[in-house]
Amino acid sequence: MLLGMTNHVRDCLPPDRNPRRPRVALPKESIDTHVHVFEPGYPLSPGRGYNPPPSTLKDLERLHATLGIERVVFTQPSVYGTDNSAILDAMAALNAKTPDRARCVIAVDMEIKDDEIAALDAAGVRGVRLNTDNKGGMPIRLADVPELAARIRPFGWHLEFLFPGKDILELMPVFKTLKVPMSIAHFAYQPATAGLNAPGFKALVDLARQGNTWIKISGANRVSASDLPPYDDVKPMAQALIEAAPERIMWGTDWPHPNKYLANPNDGDLVDAFGDWVGDEALRRRIMVQTPAAFYRF
Repeated sequence: MLLGMTNHVRDCLPPDRNPRRPRVALPKESIDTHVHVFEPGYPLSPGRGYNPPPSTLKDLERLHATLGIERVVFTQPSVYGTDNSAILDAMAALNAKTPDRARCVIAVDMEIKDDEIAALDAAGVRGVRLNTDNKGGMPIRLADVPELAARIRPFGWHLEFLFPGKDILELMPVFKTLKVPMSIAHFAYQPATAGLNAPGFKALVDLARQGNTWIKISGANRVSASDLPPYDDVKPMAQALIEAAPERIMWGTDWPHPNKYLANPNDGDLVDAFGDWVGDEALRRRIMVQTPAAFYRF
């Protein structure tokens, strides 16, 4: 039994262990802006909300070789709390083999010192994740966000938010007063079934247009009516966001798709969904290469 594991913490599904090569050929130097790794030997937080499946760096490298992805951004999962060792080690391992291949977005509390931020920046960290959607993912108070933003601003870092979709309207005042860039993954968990005119999705489009928010059109399986493809109901959302801010849209696999319990997609299907949403090659390159390369300073 893992340290801290209790009966009410559920085991989530593993990813599809047999990723297929997508029909869509991604641009050279494509960047997957949202992955996690769950290597054996890294202690899980007692305050976590789920038990992740083993999903190693070797697994990720195999996945990216299959999908045609060359660079990656690791995002701190809630199950490790503020212990970022798993993703920092994964980033360091990839960059040791291929310089400038990986970046990280970590979780911190308010005790972090400026010299620690500087050292993390030199290693390839580019932002802080604030996750109110998963138990254990929010180590600070919302009231501390302005102070945290002021601390990271000199380093060119951003804040990445994950929150229940219903919370977006309540959080808008926080977002609109930020003095650092922000990113939001997985369509801000706005359900595709609600449509483009839903207040939550209209608020997301408004954020995109205002110019300080970068949005990952990732996690289609998390917002679609179906866990599995083709995700046709997500396509209008993706295209509306791209139209609103084509220079601030990014993409990620969300591998290994943690905290899912019914079904997980094959990652080749997710790439093909992106290819269906974005047919123009120049726009694909902007979303997959140019925008994330600038945002994460590759």
